[in-house]
Amino acid sequence: MQEKSTAQEAPPTPRPRGRRWRRPLVLVALIAALALIGGVLGTDGGSTPSRTTARQASGAPAIDDPGSGGRSAVAERPARRPNIVVIMADDMRVDDLRYAPTVRTVLGEGGVTFDNSFSPFPLCCPARASFLSGRYAHNHKVLWHYAPYGFAAFDDSRTIGTSLAAAGYRTAYVGKYLNGYGPMRSLVTGKPSYTYVPKGWSDWYASVDGGKEVGIHGSTYNFFDVPFNINGRIDNTHRGQYGTDVIGAFSRRLITRYAAGKQPFFLYTSFVAPHHGGPREPDDPAPFLDADNHVRKLNTTARPDWVKGRFNGVITQAPGLPKDGGPAEADMSDKPTNLTRFPEPNAAERAALLNVTRQRAEAVYVLDRQVARIVATLKRTGAWKNTVLIFTSDNGYFLGEHRKPDGKVLAHEPSLRVPFLVTGPGVRGGERRSDPISTVDLTATVLDIAGARAPHVADGTSRWRSIVQGDQGWTTPVVTEAYKSITGRRTDPNFRAGDARSSIGLRTPRYSFTRYMNGQGELYDLLADPGEFENRFSDPGYASVRAELDRLWLAVKDCVGTVCRTPLPDDLAATPAEATHLVEEYWRGIAGIYGG
Repeated sequence: MQEKSTAQEAPPTPRPRGRRWRRPLVLVALIAALALIGGVLGTDGGSTPSRTTARQASGAPAIDDPGSGGRSAVAERPARRPNIVVIMADDMRVDDLRYAPTVRTVLGEGGVTFDNSFSPFPLCCPARASFLSGRYAHNHKVLWHYAPYGFAAFDDSRTIGTSLAAAGYRTAYVGKYLNGYGPMRSLVTGKPSYTYVPKGWSDWYASVDGGKEVGIHGSTYNFFDVPFNINGRIDNTHRGQYGTDVIGAFSRRLITRYAAGKQPFFLYTSFVAPHHGGPREPDDPAPFLDADNHVRKLNTTARPDWVKGRFNGVITQAPGLPKDGGPAEADMSDKPTNLTRFPEPNAAERAALLNVTRQRAEAVYVLDRQVARIVATLKRTGAWKNTVLIFTSDNGYFLGEHRKPDGKVLAHEPSLRVPFLVTGPGVRGGERRSDPISTVDLTATVLDIAGARAPHVADGTSRWRSIVQGDQGWTTPVVTEAYKSITGRRTDPNFRAGDARSSIGLRTPRYSFTRYMNGQGELYDLLADPGEFENRFSDPGYASVRAELDRLWLAVKDCVGTVCRTPLPDDLAATPAEATHLVEEYWRGIAGIYGG
């Protein structure tokens, strides 16, 4: 199905700012695009609200510095500082929202959905460190799960928690922290971290990654035996209880207590689902032989018995495999070496991918039930009317795209894109946004809502104005980065000595661009090729685009603070209408390849 095209395409020449390069949007085409997006995101009885691009009432005060995280006059901020609840899933794809009816209804139809939401370093530990610090991974230095990275590499003496506490908030952390928390030593204290509580948190309910050597059973990734550090004491009493339910119960307990007080509160609920985890279960797919006769085993996630089989009649294939049953990608010759090693999935691998997709959907559904209970608690306690509720994920996930059966890290859309939905006072309209929002933008946005100062020089941009007033346009790049995304010698001289990153890229409204340390690269025109099948990195027809992206890449690859918000050149930026068109065309194309 996905043969490389042989037709010569006209070079995509840069556009002057006064001329529109997008095709005219007629009403019929817009309705069709929205219907396709609804098919991607709105099953299980839910519906996708129509996009609203019109500005809300003008006259709101301007944001002083949208990226500073400093105290600012936020557009239409509630009369008193709101409570803020951030719920973060783990490894959740955007299309997994179809299995989360509460999130779609309460936050989607009753809030604002960002259609261009990205995890700049799509891996659990670096992504979560970015949210806590407001910095890209090259600045906070957490590049992987294991030593010398993971929890042990993170300076958590100043985080979003300390900033919000200083601004008068009660702060609570519930759920998964950084990989290695517990066994690894704290960078701040130099001591073991099983009972370590970082500064800035009024309440600390973080899961611990194992600890048999100190008598702790279970781990963060054993869904039926999760130990927690609760305010400096180990709670190891949850054997047999499903971890998602325990995290939800802790969150509701804290909301009930905080809602009775006078201080605003910030709750960060960090779920593990639908990340893979134990214990092994009878319905897990068995190891299989791939097309190269190598024994393979896919990552699976444990679920409670009551939800097993719920989506078997709905999910008939993995979402990353073409809906026509054809090859995942017939020709991988233009891909970097890290991808060419994957063989075309055979029948055994496709069956295993189907099983894993169903398991993940079940885990998302259980998580969604906990979101419903959190919302109910906010309403019961009276806190709902002054609470901003945000739902997102730390990164996306591959489920067959480019023959890659699982995992993340790579700067492709299934891995980069994450759900992002928000509701709150004055933000209940069921609207959609095309402005970009990234993990570091989330930090800046939360701090802006609270009127708090950033714990470090902020790499992100507050998107509160976009949330409240409507799209502002896509005018800055998203910097993407990874570690161990490719192997080989470091031959690109622009990857400086001592920089452990193996790839650095840019995501702009139309293009996805990545350079690897070994001189290879990827450039995808997402308007013409939403599936990222045609790598244009060395295509002469895209030479002018490549040259402009190279210049921008050099300017921002090591960015700090305002440099990370370097304006896009006019021909790479997008007005609100252009960004809307691009994302609608993207989902139209994806629906044509993979289906709803």
